[in-house]
Amino acid sequence: MPIPLINSIASWFLKQRIHQIELFLKYPNEVQEELLFDLLKSSQKTIIGQKYDFETILTYRLFAERIPVSSYEDLEPLIERTRQGEQNVFWETPIKWFAKSSGTTNSKSKFIPVSTQALEDCHYKGSKDLLCLYLNNNENSEMF
Repeated sequence: MPIPLINSIASWFLKQRIHQIELFLKYPNEVQEELLFDLLKSSQKTIIGQKYDFETILTYRLFAERIPVSSYEDLEPLIERTRQGEQNVFWETPIKWFAKSSGTTNSKSKFIPVSTQALEDCHYKGSKDLLCLYLNNNENSEMF
């Protein structure tokens, strides 16, 4: 397949995302609220979801009232259980990886559970979105 055709196809797919990104910019509160409730619904049956009864949180106000601000130390026992292999603690899909901080308080490294879904929906999608925005703003660019 010739390189110009590959560039055209890749550019077309990436530009399809621009509409969604524009909606994020136009309706940030609504997008964030929808994401919050999607995450709460997905994690209803986790240990955290059951502890705070995510199933009955139907408004942002209820979320803010019910879910306390927590430090890493507050969550550390549950994170350690996850590090030992227990699943369904924080998220419904398996946790296979942990992001490791360089250490801040107590000069200890912190381990943040990372699911495949988090990699796909946040890290990988973020990279694609940056490429999409770049191509949208620089229409004469070529990927190859």
